[in-house]
Amino acid sequence: MSGSFSSALAGLEPLDRAAMAESDALDRRLTKPPGALGRLEVLGRQLCGIAGRCPPPLPVPGAVAVFAGDHGVVAQGVTPWPQEVTAQMVANFCAGGAAINVLARQHGARVLVVDVGVATALDEQPGLLLRKVAAGTADLAEGPAMTVDQAVAALDAGAEVAAMLVADGARCLVTGEMGIGNTTPAAALIAALTDRAPAAVTGRGTGIDDVTLARKVAVIDQALERHANAVADGPLAALAALGGLELAALTGFVVGGAAARVPVVVDGVIADAALLVAARLAPDVVACCVAGHRSVEPGAAAVLEDLQLEPLLDLGMRLGEGSGACLALPVVEAAARILREMATFDAAGVSDKDAGGVRNRR
Repeated sequence: MSGSFSSALAGLEPLDRAAMAESDALDRRLTKPPGALGRLEVLGRQLCGIAGRCPPPLPVPGAVAVFAGDHGVVAQGVTPWPQEVTAQMVANFCAGGAAINVLARQHGARVLVVDVGVATALDEQPGLLLRKVAAGTADLAEGPAMTVDQAVAALDAGAEVAAMLVADGARCLVTGEMGIGNTTPAAALIAALTDRAPAAVTGRGTGIDDVTLARKVAVIDQALERHANAVADGPLAALAALGGLELAALTGFVVGGAAARVPVVVDGVIADAALLVAARLAPDVVACCVAGHRSVEPGAAAVLEDLQLEPLLDLGMRLGEGSGACLALPVVEAAARILREMATFDAAGVSDKDAGGVRNRR
């Protein structure tokens, strides 16, 4: 591979252990009992490791990249929604009317929509970046969803967008996506890369009935059998055979954000599948990622378990678009602010229990 994605892969580094040790030392001096802020303390330590300094920079402003693509597998009847909805939702995103727009505005985050594979030809408009690799994927039940070259082009597009947003001032990235039918390739990839049965990782997506769910599981079973050799060839081949253009772009986006040393807040099952592919290609990428929420899709739980990630929120959501991850942004910011703004015992004139004072107060 060559291009933006390969450059991002080459730029990946482990978390800065010295900065994390400084975070541990600072945390022990803050005016609170040890561990009293729970996950915020763990997250603050991670932010220091990502940035390479303590206290960490504030992860604001955030930027949401909504990658959009269509899927040939909708021909198999895995969703009741027509493919045209993908382009219609892109227009909604650009007009500011979708859930992700509402949540991003609430938290002061930018939303950028990226067409990497929408079947409909889209015109340039504010808030839309045209990086179309193909007009949708092929039907993964009948053959490879993408060529390897198409998958790499989508990876490059995602890495490019991450680098561009960080260069434009983003200090935290949020994964977003849109593509009718995309929970099918996501579940197929998760099943393939975690060695789980399709039925265990396939959910109802947009709320399909039992008959459609059974058809969806059968389609994934068929695809895994057809593409067993590609899966055995490694994560890139599996991504090309089973994935989607927006899913591949999200994989590149996650790696690009990690290479730029900013936290990447990961959304639901589509983004989780992309993170799983990224982790199989470059394990160091996971340390720069924060699981924004736990989607109700079973494949999401499978990825979080596989990668040993604990989500910040669990609100019973399954919308996608980056919505759950966007809701987690204030928590990520709070973790940084604690280390940056909370007083130490010495500065506040408060006695530490080790110095004879009472620290473990209720």
